[in-house]
This record gives sequence, structure tokens and C-alpha cells, in this order.
Amino acid sequence: MDSEIIGLLGLVVLMGLLMLRAPIGISLIAVSFSGIYYLIGPRPAFGMLASLPYDFASKWTLSSVPMFLLMGFVCFNAGLTRGLFQTARSWLAWLPGGLAVASVWGSAGFAAVTGSSIACCAAMGRIAVPEMLKAGYQPALATGTIAAAGTLGALIPPSILLILFGVFAEVPISKLFIGGIGAGLLTALLYMGVIISVAVIRPDYAPRMRERPDMAERMRQLRESWPVFALLVIVIGGMFFGLFTATEAGAVGAFFAIVIALFRRSIGLAGLWQSIRETIVTTASLFLIAVGANLLTRFLTLSGASHYIADAIMALQADPLTLLIGLSVIYLLMGMFLDPLGAMLLTLPVLLPVLDQARIDLIWFGVFLVKFLEIGMITPPIGLNVFVLKGVLGRQVPLTTIFRGILWFLAADFVVVAAFIAFPGIITWLPELMG
Repeated sequence: MDSEIIGLLGLVVLMGLLMLRAPIGISLIAVSFSGIYYLIGPRPAFGMLASLPYDFASKWTLSSVPMFLLMGFVCFNAGLTRGLFQTARSWLAWLPGGLAVASVWGSAGFAAVTGSSIACCAAMGRIAVPEMLKAGYQPALATGTIAAAGTLGALIPPSILLILFGVFAEVPISKLFIGGIGAGLLTALLYMGVIISVAVIRPDYAPRMRERPDMAERMRQLRESWPVFALLVIVIGGMFFGLFTATEAGAVGAFFAIVIALFRRSIGLAGLWQSIRETIVTTASLFLIAVGANLLTRFLTLSGASHYIADAIMALQADPLTLLIGLSVIYLLMGMFLDPLGAMLLTLPVLLPVLDQARIDLIWFGVFLVKFLEIGMITPPIGLNVFVLKGVLGRQVPLTTIFRGILWFLAADFVVVAAFIAFPGIITWLPELMG
């Protein structure tokens, strides 16, 4: 049997395991190891299995993953992010759909210190949805806003998905982060436009707030959220101006998060230990999946399947726009059923040679890819953010209602993606300023 066929069969088996909800990391390692074992024998296969985890995990750039995770967990456990929604509310509640608009920008702030779509959705779901329902908001709009706004967690830096894309694609993570800023802000602005439009057309969906906090109250709320803004300035500003790399930014951010939390006396030894423990568990889970993806890259390279697929795609002589539309459809379908990290790491070994031959900017594509993966997080039938939000709210809102509320924001997401393709500078302009 040709080695290319072995590689393609391995991909089919892997997709079947993932569709059956087998653990992603274990599936990647099992299929890749079995394929390598078949192709070149037991000694090289066991040699790769023994050496690859160390070779991969010892990469200096990957040390940013636990550091950014630690920064996020410290901020969360210390309650530094708790006031973001109230701060946004005090400044934006006067707008049509003001509470929902505040939820979007509160989520953007939360995303900037966690880098996790699920964490952002769960936290803001507990805080903002009850407030909107209490104010008379239509449940579909209230829940759809939070499920969609949670996707900002993977776009606005720090983003774990962008870090891992940068490692596999061998592009500067700091430029991916800065590129994610433009994408995240455009997404938040369009979500805001959707909410205001719905509130103007159907005022009963989002009753106007009567409260108008004075400037003193607004400034008080702003002071409550100063730790998050300080971390943003330190981490993102430092990367943009070249004061430190993305790897160093993670360590600087984690250090200042701990210092601020201790200064405010909002975290004790128990909370700090919990943050460290959560960081270790999450890092281990991510690295297991990433090691499996690295092993899959070796398997597909040995079998020749990755180059076979790349050559087959390029033989179609599709222009870059047609290629991107085709990839968009593939990722949209995968996002409906697979975890974003698994979908990305499963396809990158096959996709990177195609992108290289098509001469597509990898900084731009990394942000574009993460945006599509996050659209999958709210796309029926398996929109993970929707199920997370449902778990947080319990029986308050039916699952069908949340999915109905998502439709407005899915329309906005497709406008965002079209804008990325038509105006790539939305993503690349800021990274190009970095030099």
C-alpha cells in the first residue's frame, strides 16, 4: 500500500475518532504513532514518542502559554475582572440596548486578560445575563449577546490559539497578537451595531435604561477596573513598542497581575495556589494536544500525505480568494463539531504547505483562521459557547432561545470575515507598524 494512502487513511480514522468525541490529544497521538510504526518500524516510532514531547515543550516561545494562563487565572480568582461589566454599564447604558452593548465591551476587557472564549462566556454569563433579564431584555438577545461576545476571548490578545498557531507556523506571536487587536475591535463594533439596530427597530427587545450615572460614579467605576487597563497597557504596549517579546510579555503580565492582586489584598495564598494549580492542569491539557499535533505532522510528512494534498489542491489552480472561500467552508463545518484547538492543530500540518505555495500572509491567515474557529463556537448544532452558557444559566433560558439569539451575530461575523478578505490591512496594518 502506498505511503500516501496510509497517511490519508490515518486522517480518516482520526476524524472518525474525533467525531465520536474521543479525547483529542490521545486520538492524535494514537493515530500518528500507529502510522509511524507501520511506515518505518517500532524503534523509530518509539524513539519519536520518547523524544518529541521534550523537543516540543522545550521551545522557548511556548513558555508564554502558562504565563498568560497564570495572568488570567490570577485576575479571575482575585476578582480583578469583576467590575468590567459595571464599568462598561456606567458609561454605555444610555445607548439603545445599552446593557447588551456594555456586555460586549465588558467581554472584550475580560478577553484581554484570559485569552479563553469559554471562560469569557461563562463569567459574563453569570454577571450580565441576569442583569439584562431583570431589565426586561428579550432572552434571545441577552443570551445571544454573551455567547457571541465570548468569542472575543480568542481574538483579543493574549490568545492561546494564536500562540499555538505562531509556534506551528513559525511566525512572530507578538505580530499575531497585535493583528488580533484590529480583528477583535472590528468584531466588537459590529456586535455593538447589531444590538443598537435591534434595540431601535424593536424597543421591546431591549428597554432603555432610565439610570444615568453622573461623572463621579463613572470615574469611580473606572477606578475599580484600573488593574485590567494597567495590565493591557503593560502587556500589549510593551509588545507593540518592542520592549519585550510575546514570551516575556506573558511573564511580565503574570508578575504584575500577582503584584496588583496582593496590593489590593484581593487574593490570598489559597487563591494564588488555586491559580497555579489551574494553570498547570490547563497547560498540561493544551500541551498534550499540541504534542499529538506535532506527532501528526511527522506522520503526514513521512507518508507524503501532506504534500500530496497540497499538490492536489494547487493543481486545481484556484486563485487565493477561491482557496480562502473553500477553507472557510471547511472550517465552518469543522467548527460545528470539533473543539477549535483540535480543528486547528488537526489541519495545520496539511494546510501550511498549501498556504506557502499560495503565498498567503501567515500573520493575516492566523487571525483569519482563529476568527473562523470562533464562529464555529456559536454555530449550531454544537456551538460550544452556547452549551457553556446554557450550563451557567440552567433552566432560565431554553437552548433553542440562545441559538435563535445567535443568528443576528452570525450575520455580523460573516460581514467581519468579508471585510478581512476585502481589506487585509484591518489585520496587518498594526503588525506592519511594528517593523
